[in-house]
Amino acid sequence: MNSQIARQAAGLAALILSLSATAEDRAPERTVEGTTITSTRDPAITIKLPAGVQYLGADRWELYTACDAELHVFVEAGADKRVRRLYWVQFEQYLPNNTYTYDYTFKEKLTHAGLEFDVSPNFRRTTLTSRPGSDREHVIAMLTKQGYKLPPETMSVRLVNLLDDSRRKELMFIYSEDLALSGTTVWELEKWKNASKWKAMRQQLIQRALERIQLVTN
Repeated sequence: MNSQIARQAAGLAALILSLSATAEDRAPERTVEGTTITSTRDPAITIKLPAGVQYLGADRWELYTACDAELHVFVEAGADKRVRRLYWVQFEQYLPNNTYTYDYTFKEKLTHAGLEFDVSPNFRRTTLTSRPGSDREHVIAMLTKQGYKLPPETMSVRLVNLLDDSRRKELMFIYSEDLALSGTTVWELEKWKNASKWKAMRQQLIQRALERIQLVTN
């Protein structure tokens, strides 16, 4: 083999190794057995969801080229595959090539399993378009690929824990329910006279999320 061919072969081998490493880097790090997620770092935690929920799988990618994001999706659904409850678990951290930090306000917060979470409940119509490349877009794609469909309207609570004072790593849960299960609609909750109704519903929603998402720090 002459030197030019040798250099070309070495370059090709290096490219293959680089591509393999990249693919491996993007593989999910956390393991799932049944309805239990085990994470050995960032954070070291075991997450237990209710028996009977369906695991749809995991996805890991560079979110907006700024973050390393890994999500896991579970659902409860009827025979028609209409989602009744969605469990969205996400591990995320900014990449070392930037200095961004998360800006959650923690104006509303709670402690769960000894961890402090920023709390953000909401209700919405699911027909709203997802931002291209967003984590929500990835979740919708995962649901669609496996034949599941979201209900027309949902209510959800987002829980975010920042792992340390750097504010560059987060653990996020989004627990979402078909709003029809509560016998109401977005239109009804948007009316000012029903502010008290949403206030009661949101507290019950948060409580159900905490009951259904069990955490054990490792």
